Amino acid sequence: MKPTVWQRLDAVARHLAPFALAFLLVLFGAVPIRLPHMAEIGPNFALLAVFYWAVHRPSVLPAFAVFGLGLLSDLLGTAELGVGTAVLLGVYAITGSQRRFILGQSFMGVWTAFMIICAGAFAVTWALSSLLAGTMIDARPAVFAAVLNVAIYPAMGFVFAHAQRSLLPQG
Repeated sequence: MKPTVWQRLDAVARHLAPFALAFLLVLFGAVPIRLPHMAEIGPNFALLAVFYWAVHRPSVLPAFAVFGLGLLSDLLGTAELGVGTAVLLGVYAITGSQRRFILGQSFMGVWTAFMIICAGAFAVTWALSSLLAGTMIDARPAVFAAVLNVAIYPAMGFVFAHAQRSLLPQG
């Protein structure tokens, strides 16, 4: 039987849900919080989303969507224009290349993989930002932001897993 228009729209909306969630998280992460240096140490929600979906369902967050998230994140001021996009695409590529290994791990194994990739992502972001600034910028905010990302990964992973179970078809 041919699916109705509403069934097709529902399927498209469900398929776009991971990108929409990541998009909203990027916007949420850009909301100014009136704490000193919060812009420098805030979590990188796009990194969390890209890692999770690259491991669990890469088909729902393809490379062009990752590019869009990175560009939006850069335009909102989370990094120099192009740095965040390049780092997110690198995270997507590295995570995708290690997907078979990561997917078979327990949560602790997946979290450890995230810790390693997150540390690398923030190190590259710091290095590229320093290069573009023409001076060595203080690395402490990048270290704190990486630690913050690692600390909130379990909660965000739970949110993403719930979205995956409730919105996306199994398979």
